[in-house]
Amino acid sequence: QVQLVESGGGLVQHGVSLRLSCAASGGTFNNYAMGWFRQAPGKEREFVATISKSGYSTYYADSVKGRFTVSRDNAKNTVYLQMNSLKPEDSAVYYCAAGMNNAITSTRWRGDTWGQGTQVTVSS
Repeated sequence: QVQLVESGGGLVQHGVSLRLSCAASGGTFNNYAMGWFRQAPGKEREFVATISKSGYSTYYADSVKGRFTVSRDNAKNTVYLQMNSLKPEDSAVYYCAAGMNNAITSTRWRGDTWGQGTQVTVSS
């Protein structure tokens, strides 16, 4: 079973960039599609982005499309979320997820294993 650890969060000003990392261990990384979700206080967990097992296909929420980029390095067992032009509404705890289901555009994709999350706070 795979374990996930997110890192890279912090407190930043609006308009700047931040890169989150999710390190996987204990599983076969290439067998997992990966995703990012976020949850702000008082709100439900929200889909952000997914990436296929190969890394060649990605899918984004409309709210982050054009600003965020998800990528993976299978040699390093790591998935990334590059966040540009950050807005205060991007503030949330960001979670990494791994799933055997490679249908990353499915509305039902939610992963099987989750990390503990990393806090991103964007000031106005």
